[in-house]
Amino acid sequence: MAQPSYPQMPAPSCPPLATPLAVVGPQFCAPYPVDLTVVRKLLKITEGNFVVTDVNGNIMFQIKGKFFSLRDRRVLLDAAGNPILTFQQKILTAHRRWNVFRGESTDAKDLLFSVKKSSLIQFKTELDVFFAANTKEDVCDFKVKGSWLERSCTIYLGDTTNIIAQMHRKHSVQSIVLGKDTFAVTVYPHVDYAFIVALVVVLEEINEDRDDA
Repeated sequence: MAQPSYPQMPAPSCPPLATPLAVVGPQFCAPYPVDLTVVRKLLKITEGNFVVTDVNGNIMFQIKGKFFSLRDRRVLLDAAGNPILTFQQKILTAHRRWNVFRGESTDAKDLLFSVKKSSLIQFKTELDVFFAANTKEDVCDFKVKGSWLERSCTIYLGDTTNIIAQMHRKHSVQSIVLGKDTFAVTVYPHVDYAFIVALVVVLEEINEDRDDA
């Protein structure tokens, strides 16, 4: 019986960035495309509901969360368990904004970037990403477009057509049996892959709670 085939990532449609895009750190920028696998546990009984591996199955990042605090908070850990980023939902905002800080901090001075829904009512996912220094927020620094339901999205540099990363669902019987949602992320050359993982985490958080969508 022939195995079903699934569409693969399209090749990069734009040239690699001339200079590395290091948001979290230059150590997360590679001169070649980086393929990551994200495994999301559908039954969130444990704190760590995200695991990110490389193509060889080595753990690169994990997500841990504090689900019963006043504000939802998540922490991105590297392979050694060191905290890299802290995600905190901003309460009382209509656009479902999440702020992302360096390390375990939630101080304003350590804010790296924030992510919010582009509009209140959405049939397809569209998120705007702003660096902390972009206080006016007239133009976004990055944009995420796609469908979380289909686990398919594209991340763009600013409000342009320049793609820096893409995500799509990986189908497997094992994932279904084990109650896991698996998807692949391709990060383009010279793009901070820890930053891209952070955007995927926020994308999931914003789309998990659609009561205010």
